[in-house]
Amino acid sequence: MHRQQIFDKERVSFNLARLKKGGSVFEVAVDPDLAIEFKKGKAVDIKDVLRSEKIFSDVSRGVFAAETQLKAVFGSTDVLRIATTIMKEGEIQLTAEYREKLREEKRKRIITIIARNAIDPQTKFPHPPQRIENAMAEAKIKIDEYKTAEEQVDPIVKQLRPILPISFEQRKIAIRIPATHAGKAINAIMQFAKPQQEKWNDDGSYSCVIEIPAGLEADFYDRLNKLTHGGAETRVIQ
Repeated sequence: MHRQQIFDKERVSFNLARLKKGGSVFEVAVDPDLAIEFKKGKAVDIKDVLRSEKIFSDVSRGVFAAETQLKAVFGSTDVLRIATTIMKEGEIQLTAEYREKLREEKRKRIITIIARNAIDPQTKFPHPPQRIENAMAEAKIKIDEYKTAEEQVDPIVKQLRPILPISFEQRKIAIRIPATHAGKAINAIMQFAKPQQEKWNDDGSYSCVIEIPAGLEADFYDRLNKLTHGGAETRVIQ
């Protein structure tokens, strides 16, 4: 059949990958999360990326690309091979709803990163997440759905500093744990940082030094004190 076929589904918005080649447009409907991973070079099977093993000239209207077009442009009608080319050479286009979902997820992640790693240089205490969120709203911060949260932290912090004093500092802490609590405490310490200068003392107590973001300092002390019932000894050495 040489006429273009119609995809028999409701007319809805799709997340898709699109490639303009040979004067024609070729599209595939994709799983947005897997498509982004595939585009980043992750080991994702193209079959898992595709919502449908069909090549379209217009996904939103459900119009299939003609086999003659596929042969002329790609030299093949192999859907998976063509879809791989579309994914690698084309662009991923996401629905407005999915882009908003991504932005919201990254916004929350960025707030968490700042809250856990930064402090107010004036008070030396971390900023509560709500305060960071309010400052981002006031600064009219725009989140890029295509960049990772980690990539966006530094430029966002620069925009926030006129509104919210922020400093990224590290704390080097010397720790001594009584023998009765050493086992549980070591596991908790390793959840925050890799222990350095570890030593088992003659009385069975455990000593080490760790380096953590200043924003985590209060949480670390709280966790350690609960596990050791206040028996842990700590000292900031930097």
